[in-house]
Amino acid sequence: MPHILIVEDETIIRSALRRLLERNQYQVSEAGSVQEAQERFSIPGFDLIVSDLRLPGAPGTELIKLSQGKPVLIMTSYASLRSAVDSMKMGAVDYIAKPFDHDEMLQAVARILRDRQEARQTSAAVPGATGRSSEKVVDNSNGEIGIIGSCPSMLELYSKIRKVAPTDSNVLIQGESGTGKELVARALHNLSKRAKAPLISVNCAAIPESLIESELFGHEKGAFTGASAGRAGLVEAADGGTLFLDEIGELPLEAQARLLRVLQEGEIRRVGSVQSQKVDVRLIAATHRDLKSLAKVGQFREDLYYRLHVIALKLPALRERGSDVSEIAHAFLKRQCTRMGRDDLHFAPDAEQAIRHYAWPGNVRELENAIERAVILCESTAISAELLGIDIELDDLDDDDFPGLSAQASSTSHEPTEDLSLEDYFQHFVLEHQDHMTETELARKLGISRKCLWERRQRLGIPRRKTGAATG
Repeated sequence: MPHILIVEDETIIRSALRRLLERNQYQVSEAGSVQEAQERFSIPGFDLIVSDLRLPGAPGTELIKLSQGKPVLIMTSYASLRSAVDSMKMGAVDYIAKPFDHDEMLQAVARILRDRQEARQTSAAVPGATGRSSEKVVDNSNGEIGIIGSCPSMLELYSKIRKVAPTDSNVLIQGESGTGKELVARALHNLSKRAKAPLISVNCAAIPESLIESELFGHEKGAFTGASAGRAGLVEAADGGTLFLDEIGELPLEAQARLLRVLQEGEIRRVGSVQSQKVDVRLIAATHRDLKSLAKVGQFREDLYYRLHVIALKLPALRERGSDVSEIAHAFLKRQCTRMGRDDLHFAPDAEQAIRHYAWPGNVRELENAIERAVILCESTAISAELLGIDIELDDLDDDDFPGLSAQASSTSHEPTEDLSLEDYFQHFVLEHQDHMTETELARKLGISRKCLWERRQRLGIPRRKTGAATG
């Protein structure tokens, strides 16, 4: 069982994170500062250290050298995101922004531990082999690409990745939500000459529109209310490496203009500055939207579209990948069994059939979540289709997805919820309240994260309000 050390000075956050990890079969120890961690524990003895960036006394980055090579995951707020990127340059394996979604934290922890295990196995199998776990992709089933699947469309994609990765050409990755666009971006980075430099990943939809330009391009002191000091942006942090902009179709037009300058001139200008500075960044962008159509109606810059569309890689939906879905499902099952300490589980015949024939609208992400849930709930050795939760009409919108939504429906008696499905209620609630609630307030009322709220908006075609109350 992996042993994780949490270093966080806020008791509530520390305790909640400990409970989350312990529920998922991790052994956990905790401390409130770097000094306390040193006094109580042998830090190199842990499999992973999860630490807040800002701590009383020494900062969380001190644990990077104290861990003697063990991975350190840094937690930070968006306000100090650039400091987290700097911590990666110091040797942190990754960072996660607060407030984080529980699934997001669990996925990050599982990925880091899995990558470290694979790195150890590679070192053992190949004398003298070394590698940074943060530069590995999720799976070894397709060699250095690290993506599971062998259907014709994926084999063609792997071939294109190997050809494109060594170049500095901009790449646009297209595909539905949950198909694995970030895995393709990681593969392109890991196989490039920039592999030892940072890969900075940014979800353009997850950052409030009012902050996106400052986050990407930085700002000078006094550039806007609250800018008490100048800060570098994430584009600047990616200098020499790769910048991955996920859901680039959500980028505001003003930020698109600044990004175009980066691509055309190789330079950035911070918000509030008159001085430009050179940057060497390779851009990889991803979207599930049709950027060409958006450009025709003025919602995306046409000149930026053609700059991005140098190389286009198309990720097929999971329902289009034939037998790959079974291969991926068995890989996920093996991974979850290892993580949960169970080696006796298998798919029942009805589950195998359901996996092959279900449309998987949420693609690989939905499949992984379904299997994780089934492994946790399974009380026998066979996982049934019912446990996977894919034999009901609204399988991808159950109460677990909306922990606050059912309570809202039952407590708001004046709203017409009696005959509404959870999907219908979500649409009703958002449309009813978005004119006087921020995105943060909407997400809190529904009991989900802002990122989850955005993903549900995309899936259900509910546009995000552009004016009115702040987007929080």
